Amino acid sequence: MTRDRLTELLDRNDAHVAALDRGAFADKRDVQRPPVVSVCCSDSRVSQEGMWSVDGPGYLFTAGNIGNRVIDVTEDGERVLEGSAAYPLGHTETNVLAVVGHTGCGAVGAALHAVETGEYPAEAGVRADVEELVPIVEEGTTDPAVVEGDADTTLRNRLVEYNVHEQVSFATGDPDAAGADVYGFVYDFHGAYGERDGAAYLVNANGDRDPDSLRELVGPDRTDHVGTLLAGE
Repeated sequence: MTRDRLTELLDRNDAHVAALDRGAFADKRDVQRPPVVSVCCSDSRVSQEGMWSVDGPGYLFTAGNIGNRVIDVTEDGERVLEGSAAYPLGHTETNVLAVVGHTGCGAVGAALHAVETGEYPAEAGVRADVEELVPIVEEGTTDPAVVEGDADTTLRNRLVEYNVHEQVSFATGDPDAAGADVYGFVYDFHGAYGERDGAAYLVNANGDRDPDSLRELVGPDRTDHVGTLLAGE
């Protein structure tokens, strides 16, 4: 048993408890009304609370999975909005869905490897998740915007952005997200979009991918948070 790691976790929890404001849960013990649900790729380098500077409970409903997927598939093959996104939008008065990909995504890399070689991860659960990404990545590798995109970035990073667009496109058309604003971001720690490690770049807002429109949307003080790696955007 890794007792040292266990005690480290408990010490970290003590630090968390000490950092909480008194009364942090006073009006949240029995109900939550988070304004934002964030769906991000599962990755130790990408902290959802950290990237949005959330230091207390109640603001952010967090969901993570391999490949920041908001698309789920039922047993009969129907595509539906993934439950961790659909629940807050339908039950906690949440009205913003943030889909967050990240540079250097291993899930997109695995899907690209599967497209190129037919080889999948050995673990059954990982393979199942990667298989959900393969059709998107396969389409992306034939899209001129991806193929002819930023020559200084990797194909994988361009596909990360393409996947975000596809996830946003599905969510904006799903009835379970009706009335919500759906934003697509890429979290960058490879210098693909800019020089600031940890910056989140807006690449899509409710289906609008045009950088000029997105800059107008965020306002003049935040235009450095808009970017794209895809040609013609």
